[in-house]
Amino acid sequence: MERISWNEYFMAQSQLLALRSTCTRLTVGATIVRDKRIIAGGYNGSIAGGDHCTDKGCYVIDNHCVRTIHAEMNALLQCAKFGVQTADADIYVTHFPCLQCCKSIIQAGLRSVYYAEDYKNHPYAVELFAQAGIRTVKVPSDRTDSDKKNFVQSLLTNLELSGADQDTVAQLREEASMLFR
Repeated sequence: MERISWNEYFMAQSQLLALRSTCTRLTVGATIVRDKRIIAGGYNGSIAGGDHCTDKGCYVIDNHCVRTIHAEMNALLQCAKFGVQTADADIYVTHFPCLQCCKSIIQAGLRSVYYAEDYKNHPYAVELFAQAGIRTVKVPSDRTDSDKKNFVQSLLTNLELSGADQDTVAQLREEASMLFR
């Protein structure tokens, strides 16, 4: 099997993070990278210790679930919480960022947004990214399902070998197996 590109690698990390999402409407993962090193990751879900959409349902106001924090924001907040600088970093997101996340990405000083799927790409977000000089790149996936399955399995094995919680790894393996039926 051919070695995957950096863009595919970091996007796969974001797709793996999306498996932790507690949103029932859309699962999203985000990985922040500087100098080809992961500095933070996030997925869309509720506040720590709060009710999850998977348990209580989505809390929708004006067609938006207000119960969840978006993946991009969770990754940026992780950097803030642990004092990790975001200037000149890149973000890999499973879906094109919403307008609010776009503004946060700009203010955090990120330089590039890599995304796997278009999702209600707001024209003003596209305009703001251009105005701020932030490069947006759609990362196409030309891997077969077999390649994806093998890659996800290797990520899960590496996660397990790194000492991750075995129950969490088992749950992720179960969710991954459902993706590749």
